[in-house]
Amino acid sequence: MSHAPPEFSGFPPALFDFLAELSANNERDWFEKNKARYEEYVRGPALAFVRAMAPHLAAVTPHLIGDDRKMGGSLMRIYRDTRFSADKTPYKTNVGIQFRHGAGKDVHGPGLYLHLDLEETFVGVGMWRPEKDALAAIRQRIADEPDRWRGITEDPVFAATFRQGGESLKRVPRGFDKDHPLVEELKRTSFILMHDLPPEAAESAELPHTLGTLLNTAAPYCRFLCQAIGLPF
Repeated sequence: MSHAPPEFSGFPPALFDFLAELSANNERDWFEKNKARYEEYVRGPALAFVRAMAPHLAAVTPHLIGDDRKMGGSLMRIYRDTRFSADKTPYKTNVGIQFRHGAGKDVHGPGLYLHLDLEETFVGVGMWRPEKDALAAIRQRIADEPDRWRGITEDPVFAATFRQGGESLKRVPRGFDKDHPLVEELKRTSFILMHDLPPEAAESAELPHTLGTLLNTAAPYCRFLCQAIGLPF
């Protein structure tokens, strides 16, 4: 007899206890001995959250995907890629959950992201460090449609909800007018919106609704980005 997967009722406080202990014991032996805690307090609730997001995603767009597979889905791997890092600790001490565009191959595609760690809880929406051609296309669309971009980013509700994150170039990218009125926007290397959540928000069963509301507010911004790179939203 199969059992229905558990419903999302908020991330448990034990998730943060686990992350705190992992931070102090970031080694394989400790993790293996505590893997059952990871499954119960981290992966289980995270996959329940992914499933709970389905109607909230669908209410805004059919193109952002919630994938509740244990590996390779919306829940990002806890294992760090240490190949090119001086930091050889094997595990991430945060929880990352991403809802990618169906056409996106990785974290650089359009999407919605939830981040939980011991220091902060935040939501990201948009495109983090898009690849070269996509970045050029977004910049060109902003340069060509400045009034539309301003209408989106200067909307009072939008501006009160989000801050734009990511890095910017020091100089105007090649091919763009240094006197363009949106020159600072053209210098961006990411087009990502950030919204900080209070720590207790992660423990609330209302978290999927909260993210759905944020995604709805960000929808015109996401649509602009997707249209710039030839994707539906």
